[in-house]
This record gives sequence, structure tokens and C-alpha cells, in this order.
Amino acid sequence: MANLQRIELPIKGMDCAECALHVQHAIAELPGVESVNVLLATEKAIIRFDPDRVDVSAICDAIAGAGDYSVPETTPSSAAAPMGDFNRQLALLLAGVFGGVVSVVIMGEWLGMFDRLNALVPFPLGVAIVVGGGWPVFRKVLRATLKRQVIAHTLMTIGVVAALVVGEWVTAAIVVVFMRVGEYVENFTTESARRAVKELIAIAPQTARVERDGVEVEVPVADVNVGEIVIVRPGETIPVDGDVVAGHATIDQAAITGESMPVEVASGSHVFAATIARLGSLRVKTRRVGADTTFGRVVKMVEEAEAHRADVQRFADTFSAYYLPVVTGIAALTFLISRNSLSTAAVLVVACSCSFALATPVAMLASIGAGAKRGLLIKGGKYLETLARADVVLVDKTGTLTLGQPRITDVISLNGLTTTEILALAASAERYSEHPLAEAVRAAARAQHLPLSEPQDFEAIPGMGIRARVNGSLVAIGNRRLVPAAESLPIAQQLERQGKTLLFVVHNAELAAVLAAADTLRPEVPAALAELRALGVTRVELLTGDNERTAAALAEQLGVQYRANLLPEDKIEVVKDYQAKGHTVVMIGDGVNDAPALAQSHVGIAMGAAGTDIALEAAHVALMREDWSLVPEVIRIARRTMGIVKMNVAFTAVYNVAGLALAAFGILPPVLAAAAQSLPDLGILANSARLLRQK
Repeated sequence: MANLQRIELPIKGMDCAECALHVQHAIAELPGVESVNVLLATEKAIIRFDPDRVDVSAICDAIAGAGDYSVPETTPSSAAAPMGDFNRQLALLLAGVFGGVVSVVIMGEWLGMFDRLNALVPFPLGVAIVVGGGWPVFRKVLRATLKRQVIAHTLMTIGVVAALVVGEWVTAAIVVVFMRVGEYVENFTTESARRAVKELIAIAPQTARVERDGVEVEVPVADVNVGEIVIVRPGETIPVDGDVVAGHATIDQAAITGESMPVEVASGSHVFAATIARLGSLRVKTRRVGADTTFGRVVKMVEEAEAHRADVQRFADTFSAYYLPVVTGIAALTFLISRNSLSTAAVLVVACSCSFALATPVAMLASIGAGAKRGLLIKGGKYLETLARADVVLVDKTGTLTLGQPRITDVISLNGLTTTEILALAASAERYSEHPLAEAVRAAARAQHLPLSEPQDFEAIPGMGIRARVNGSLVAIGNRRLVPAAESLPIAQQLERQGKTLLFVVHNAELAAVLAAADTLRPEVPAALAELRALGVTRVELLTGDNERTAAALAEQLGVQYRANLLPEDKIEVVKDYQAKGHTVVMIGDGVNDAPALAQSHVGIAMGAAGTDIALEAAHVALMREDWSLVPEVIRIARRTMGIVKMNVAFTAVYNVAGLALAAFGILPPVLAAAAQSLPDLGILANSARLLRQK
């Protein structure tokens, strides 16, 4: 098998989906290219190729040969305009185009100015004005024609030629003006789709203050080495992923988790690149730099989300590919039936294939980018489309519904000792045990600020519990196998029916207490499940490797179905079973032991994926903070996005059909057809921009 390489090449000059398609075809036709994805929003191509059959220079030549495209030596980084500036630009553009259309209608058509100009200005001079004004567009059309390509401006250029043939140079000139306006609108629309990625990239720190040979030096982030100590001062952005070795600070982690509440970090804490030290200073030992950081991986996944196209987008891409030949046929029929060159030109001019190609990706990228800033990493439009119709949600228990950390919920005294005395005895005996339940006992004692004694003669008994001497008393803590006398306790049976794990405490050979532990349910889960039901999710089911008793107790508390004693492969079979019945399955887990089930489901959602490589890779949607309220939120975002996508597609279809009909019947003159051609892109952009402001 060939040793394939993967490269990413920046590409300049792509301003519409058609451009990206031409570049993709040019690269794909090269021998040795295994796969290629050209991403319009991030202006790059991701290529897997055999270096023995094709080299990078040949790929660059193919890109340049596809049209007015080039591979720059460096990728320019430009920050997106603030949201307020963007809205003002959009409003001004809408007002400008609308004003131009109104001016053309009133001054040109109604007041007869175009007829006067045709009579006053010599025709050769008029032709020169048309050619000079439209040359940048005509050059693109000519180059595309030589490569046997038909682009959106090809039809408009034929319309210009048709107007000149019948002596209407003013009409041709106005069409050229609106061709240039339309080109600007398409560029503006494409740039708006890139805003989401640019806003993320703008957050990334560019420099770091590193300690080298006892001296602080400021270097580019790319020059920081793993293991080096980075100094972070108050108000600065943390440039790397790493561990705090000294200092204390209040950190704003919104760039990673979307959480507005800051967190406190100190020595031993893990911190992420692109988070901000609001108060305090830190010394951080570098673990990851640049693209390898959690933030870098998030940016990369958002950039490449465009490659995971939704079915509706694939349909739009296919439709736009056939649209131009269909319009050409309509124009030919118009001329054959009416013999009216201007009506034929109007048909060619009003057609707008780019609006079909932009209807879906602009909305998808707006949602994906806005979601990333809120702690929702969505890996592509197809997952938004699938989430919008989800009807079955399968949920892992430990670490997903629960915190994954046992807590002592009940302390039952059986011999007259107070609960504080029991906790102090138990925590002292368990002081050096590594068992998770021992940590739960110690945590309960710490919560009550109880002093602990030093245990003597500590002994761990595998599968049963521990023994130790505390302040001269013999203490044993463990399960029924260690304490057979606990078998008949009614309180023990009652607690076990609630799904709790029991520890029995023996003090000087006397059964002294029962400690009950449970993996605590996340407090926001019940409300989130209620929201899922309100959204029409018909079935929520708990899948767990825990025993039947524990699973039943939790499922009853939440009002959901359950399956217990499941291995990872069993969870995959459950997912497949629902899929075979025609359901759209969402699997929610922590992305570790349930990674196979996440990958098998239609949409896998990983909970609390920040800093977890397996979760980021396995899931289709990653929640960057452990907050169940994000689950119904991402489904709402998906449904709103698909609603706007459908509105975009419907608006574009109706607008184009109406325009073609009016032009073919001679009602819409070429001048107004050219003006109308640029409006669908602006309508799509204005509609999709609402997704950037989701609440």
C-alpha cells in the first residue's frame, strides 16, 4: 500500500461554492491524489496523496490552472469585524443595493434616461465603457471558457453580448455594474461565512513569556517547548495547555467551555490555552502548544466541519451544478418562441446559481461557529441535520448522568455513637486507603471539618474492606463479606433498594454503623430531560454497566427506561437495534469507555470533553463543559438551523423561479434582472446572520 501523505494548502481567490468545486475537481484529477476536500470558509484544501506519483508543486500548479486561484506562501490571519460593525456593513450593503435598484427603475426606466444616453453617446464608445467596466469579470469568464468551464458569470456575459448585439449598450453597461455589485455581494457573503472561524482564531494567543536560563523572554507561541515554564500575569491570555506549578489565579475559561463563571486555579491545576487570567499570576509547565492544545484542536475541528456536509447541502450542490444548463435551455426556448433578444438576455442575467450553493453552508457555519464559542463543538452540518430529527436518546450513567465520584449520603448509627464520631473513626481508619469509597468517607469528614487520627496496623483486605487501629480501638470497614452480621439488617436492605452501596463500620468487634454511598446525580439532569421530552424526544434510555438494583433506582428517579450490566459491545448492539427500527439515535457519554457506542450512533455527544482526547475524537458533538443543559440546547440550535436552511432554500427557489418566469415573458427587462440577481445572496446572509445571535 502506498505511503500516503496529508497536507493542508491555503488557497486565495475562492469567493463562491462554484470556485471551490473547480479547485476540488482540478486537484482530484491529478494522478496520485487519494482524496481532497476544498473548504471555502477556511480557504484551504486538505489533500491525501501519494508523494511518489505527485508532488506539492504539481498540486499548486493544478490549483492555479483551475482559475484565478493561488497558494500563498503564508496564510494571512485577519480578525473578524466586531458583530456591531458586521451588522452595520450588512445594513449599508442592503440599503445600497436597494437604492441602486430604485434609482435604475425611476431614472432609467420611468424617466427614459437610458434611451437618451443610447442616442447621445456613440455606440463604439459605449462598447468601450462596457468592456472596460466589466473586464475583470469578462477575464474570469474567458479563462473559464478556455478550460471548458461554465460559471455563474458566463450566462451574464452572454446577456451583455446579447444587449450589445441589439444596440443597447446602456443596458449592457448597467448589467455590468450589477455584475460587479453581485460579485462584491458574493464576496461579502462568503466572508461572513468565514467570520465564525476568524473570530475563534483571533482569540488564540500569539506570544508567550517563557523562563529561560533564569530570565523571562517573550517568544512566539510556536517557539515554546513542551516542559518549559510559562509566566502568566494578571489580565493575560494563557498561551499553552499545562499544569500550574506556582501561583494562584481566577481563570475565565469561556473560550473553551463557554462558561461565564470563572474558576480558581492553584498549584497542581490544569489550565488551557486561550483562557484568561483575570486575577492573579501563574507559572505554568507546558504540556501542549499551538495546534495540539485543546483550543487548537477545537479551531481545527470547526475549520474542517465544512467537510461533513448535510444531505440538504449535497442536494443544493447537485442542484446548482444542473441549474446553469437548465437556465441556458430556458433562454434558448425564450429566444426561439419570442425572438426577443432582450428577454433572452434577461433570462441569462437573472439566474443566480451561487445563491443555491450558499443557502446551506452559510447557515451551518454560522451555527457551528457560534456554538464553539458557547462550549458546543459540532463537527459538521450533517450532525446538525441529524440532531434536528433525533427521537431516541441513549445515556451512559457514570460520569454522564452522575458525577462519577461516590459521595456518602447516609450515616446510620447502630450503637449510640454520634454521626460525627462515626465519620471521624471511619475517615481515620480509611486515611491511607486508595479505594474510591474511602475517598468518599474522607470527603464527608472534610466537609464537616473533622480532625483525623493517625491509624495504626492498617490492613487492606482485597474485595472486602480494611482494618486498622484508631486511638487504641479496633475499627473494621467493609462489605457484607467482611461483616456477615450485617446480612439481616432491615435498614441495609432499605438503602440497597435505593441503589446505594453500603459500608459497614465495626468498632471493637461491635457493629457500630452503616455508611451509604451513591454516585451523585448531576443537579441539572432532571430539568434537562424534561426539556428533551418537551422537544419531542420520544424515548430516553439509561445504558449502564452497573448492577440491576443501582440502575433501577436511578431510572425510577428520572422516569426513564434502563438496561443494566452492559459491556461496551452491548451498548453498540442497543444502538444498532434502534437504528434498525428506523430511529435517529443520539448517544450521550463521557467519551471514554463508551467511545464505540458514540461512534456507532447517528450523533454521539461527549460530556465534558475539554482536555479529553478520546472524547474529542470519538464524538460528533462535544460538550466542552459538564453541563446537561447544553444537551437540549444543541438540539434546539440544530432545529433552528435547519429551519433557517429550509427558509434559505425555499426563498432562493421561489425567487429564481419567479425571476426566470418574469424575464422569459418579457416583463423583467435585463437591467432590473441584473439588479435582482444580487438580492438572493443578501437575503440568505441576513436570514443566516440570526444564528450568530442565538440566545
